[in-house]
Amino acid sequence: MNQRNTAIRLSLMIVMTALTAVGTLLIRIPNPMGGYFNMGDVMIFVSALTFGPIIGGFAGGLGSAIADMIGFPLFAIPTLIIKGLEGLIAGFLTNKKHIYRDILAVITAGFEMVAGYFIVEYLILQWGLVPALSEIPANIAQIAVGGIIGIPIAYLLRRRLPENLTT
Repeated sequence: MNQRNTAIRLSLMIVMTALTAVGTLLIRIPNPMGGYFNMGDVMIFVSALTFGPIIGGFAGGLGSAIADMIGFPLFAIPTLIIKGLEGLIAGFLTNKKHIYRDILAVITAGFEMVAGYFIVEYLILQWGLVPALSEIPANIAQIAVGGIIGIPIAYLLRRRLPENLTT
């Protein structure tokens, strides 16, 4: 990869990180446990499915953690890890020639996100089983919306952007 492509990919990483933070902070619908439903997963999936695991993981982890530092600091470190892995997994599993791979990538990454937050809420924060389980439907809905909106956007971007920038 030449220096120009490296600079462009670094710029994309920074822009997608900022868009993930904004997507997480801009549309916030509170849930009963004090967290919130947001659109950050749309940007994580757009980042990962369009630009691959490195940009997807970085934007997902850091962008979401920045948003949590502003709104829910207790979750910033777990979010950095969980959302970073979400972007990394989605980016590794995607394939621009087969949309079913995008769907598989979103489902697999979504499972990791739901399981990750359940583990944090139940085992680390010790909220109890029922409160931790009660978060699962909202997390699944967030992943579903993220995939439903993110997959078509990523598909369109991959068709329009130069081959050397996309997955």
